[in-house]
Amino acid sequence: MKVGIISFAHMHAYSYAHALKRIAGVELAGIADDNEERGRKYADVFGTVYVGNYEELLKLDIDAVVVTSENAKHREHVVAAAKAGKHVLCEKPLATTVKDGQEMIDACRENGVLLQTAFPVRFHPAVIRAKQLIGEGKIGRVLAIKGTNHGQNPGGWFVDPALSGGGAVFDHTVHVVDLMRWFMSSEVKEVYAEADNLISDTPIDDCGILSLEFENGVFATLDCSWSRNKTFPTWGDVTMEIVGTAGTISLDAFNQKINLYSDEKGHKYQYWGDDMDEGLVADFIGSVRSGKKEAFITGEDGLRAVEVALAAYQAAEQHAPVMIRS
Repeated sequence: MKVGIISFAHMHAYSYAHALKRIAGVELAGIADDNEERGRKYADVFGTVYVGNYEELLKLDIDAVVVTSENAKHREHVVAAAKAGKHVLCEKPLATTVKDGQEMIDACRENGVLLQTAFPVRFHPAVIRAKQLIGEGKIGRVLAIKGTNHGQNPGGWFVDPALSGGGAVFDHTVHVVDLMRWFMSSEVKEVYAEADNLISDTPIDDCGILSLEFENGVFATLDCSWSRNKTFPTWGDVTMEIVGTAGTISLDAFNQKINLYSDEKGHKYQYWGDDMDEGLVADFIGSVRSGKKEAFITGEDGLRAVEVALAAYQAAEQHAPVMIRS
């Protein structure tokens, strides 16, 4: 099976490429990037060819592409891949508008190719176990969820709304909202949010708090801030407290680590745990190989998370809750 990568703009492209190289029978057949220096660099790193623009990549004899371009370019790249008959794994957030996201979904469906949204946290063993416990009723009926997704300000195109679609609220809402939806098989009904630029000098939202109401009556909160400074030992986190009528689940998806305290090096964080990105890529490859009609994490899953993030911005601007669905 041959796979190409469209753009190394997003840092996740690096780990996805490593994952592709570790799967038996998979060839990373080419890299397209509108930044030639970056594209050639990673083509050398991963022992493949730099083919320039994505149109040339899609002409190659490949089965699928991984789209890790800037958020605002996802629609263009995914639609083109679909029309070329290539299956697609697209980085989150799926799109910067609902309209673009729906066009991507429609294009892939019309051309008979898979569209999988890159939500790798679903493949963490602790997350999978939490899903099982909730499904088995071990904590009774879920009442409320408190989530966090903190990180560092990535800089670069991430702080340019024309390319990113938004700041911390857009970047970090989608992961945890996807998990909440997946755990409960319920959609977000209403969103209230506060968002601001309080931490960095970049004029874009770097912190936010969301309050969510789900169709099943569950209330949830999410801290989705770029609140980690440069010397913080960990880049970010994904945590959840899931409160039920018969128990509580505490989840920390990045706690498989060693903390090193040294006079010479200060506080260092060494992650030794499970590779969520590898699980994501392996699942996508497996779905393509087996001829599945629908990906495990669909384009619709990606779009529902985008809807929540966009509603959060609207709520923060209006200082009032926003209804997504009645």
